[in-house]
Amino acid sequence: MVEKPRIRAVEAFPLEHNGQQLICLRDPGGTAPEPIMVGAGAYFLITRFDGAHDIAALQAAFARQFGEQVTAAQVRELITALDQGYFLESRRYAARVREIRAQFAASPERPAAHAGLCYADQPEKLRAEMDRFFIKAGCALESIKVRNGKPLAGLVAPHIDPPRGGLAYAHAYAELAAHERPELVIILGTSHYGAGPELFTATRKDYATPLGAVTTDREFVDRLARRYREGKLFGDELLHRNEHSIEFQALFLAHTIGVQNYQVVPVLVSSFHQMVLSGKSPALDRRVGDFLEALTALIAGERRRVAIIAGVDFAHIGRKFGDDFGVDSRKRKELHAADHRLIGHLEGGDAEGFFGEIAHERDRWRVCGVAPLYTQLALLKGHRGRLLNYDVAMEPATESAVSFASLAIE
Repeated sequence: MVEKPRIRAVEAFPLEHNGQQLICLRDPGGTAPEPIMVGAGAYFLITRFDGAHDIAALQAAFARQFGEQVTAAQVRELITALDQGYFLESRRYAARVREIRAQFAASPERPAAHAGLCYADQPEKLRAEMDRFFIKAGCALESIKVRNGKPLAGLVAPHIDPPRGGLAYAHAYAELAAHERPELVIILGTSHYGAGPELFTATRKDYATPLGAVTTDREFVDRLARRYREGKLFGDELLHRNEHSIEFQALFLAHTIGVQNYQVVPVLVSSFHQMVLSGKSPALDRRVGDFLEALTALIAGERRRVAIIAGVDFAHIGRKFGDDFGVDSRKRKELHAADHRLIGHLEGGDAEGFFGEIAHERDRWRVCGVAPLYTQLALLKGHRGRLLNYDVAMEPATESAVSFASLAIE
């Protein structure tokens, strides 16, 4: 029995269930396989699961807050339920992580973690589902003709779930299909769960999709790991297991250009938040500077056509994300203006201007892609972007919004 429970870093958001307002706890990393819904009283206790409060202290805090008593048995029942579900830092959770690490290490492929959840897991149904995105975007794949000229240097594409971001994905990947196909695709994904010292995390594993596995260039990844001396490129490879930002790019690559005649380099990029707060350019951080230098040198030595894709979203605002306001038409207009200031820097290929814009406002819009976007801009210095699509996904139930865009980097 955990006597001083500590809750893990998991998501908590309100929802209505059978007419009752509840809080849903969900583990985006996937260690806890099922979400748990709790009421206001239980959630209050959980917010005090900091590893310092024992059962008696939790009872006392509850009584002060609500003027009512909660029994020790009720607190233990809540602790047990959370521990059974792998929501607590505990011996049970640690054993589960060891088991997951061993399973992931033994697999030659990174499984399609969100197949059957965010998109169909049956190939034919999935193809039809994705074709509808392209048709609705006015760029059906069978009608795309390859243009003469240089291949794309890169893409900015969303990582929001395909049902909401399908049109933006379609605009991005139709543009990729309309150019000479890349032979090496470096995918810079947003790492939502990386919390350690490592900023860049790669994997040697192929990315499985229901349409076939997208092959990782293991030899290139290993060369990058040897060159990158300021960090451990495989320091927390398990981050790839449930992260969707690269998975959705692999899915659209497989649908758009198949799974043959190119390879990928999947790299998750963790938060640059401390650099944003300090206002210092990420290039001045040795971990970032050394990674950029290492990858730039390898790309310069390539004879293959190389494209760099950033899997990113933009703003996250509203009550769901901790704001004390809902997103109305006025706030959406502000959001549109802020996003298009950033997009202007992407179109201009201006890494420092982009970062300066974020740092100036201390990332008030919670742009979920600062780190991979800065990295892509720095790697593609001298290239310019072209906006293909911009959209905002509204969530009326929580008065919240997520914005995203697709750009071609030429």
